[in-house]
Amino acid sequence: MKHVELITDGACSGNPGPGGWAAILRYGHHKKELWGAEAQTTNNRMELRAAVEGLKILREKCVVTITTDSEYVRKGITEWIQSWKRNSWRTASKQPVKNQDLWQELDFQAARHETTWKWVKGHADHPDNNRCDELAVMASKTQSSSS
Repeated sequence: MKHVELITDGACSGNPGPGGWAAILRYGHHKKELWGAEAQTTNNRMELRAAVEGLKILREKCVVTITTDSEYVRKGITEWIQSWKRNSWRTASKQPVKNQDLWQELDFQAARHETTWKWVKGHADHPDNNRCDELAVMASKTQSSSS
């Protein structure tokens, strides 16, 4: 099975406001950059969208290490999601889970692969995370997409 690295980030000007997401996929010597934008969104939605789109592009089952600077995404997919599903997409305080549509899509995409989730400090010493931040900010400002 292929081992793929997926690095993701999201950005939003305002919150809500124009947002962008970006992902970098690395496999061996290959590197692919993806990005996209939404006109009216939140930073958390863009962080989730980056992970969804990065996983979605993989056509076959892979071993994927996903690196994110979003504790919301990492903890959500590795810790909180099982409780949300058991509780009919309600939080511990019985409130509807925010961004349920993207959480469900991320859950589906992650289940297609063997995933490991890593957190890195944003705007620090991770070159691919910094590049994702640049792409996400660019996408949020220009509302452009890589596809």
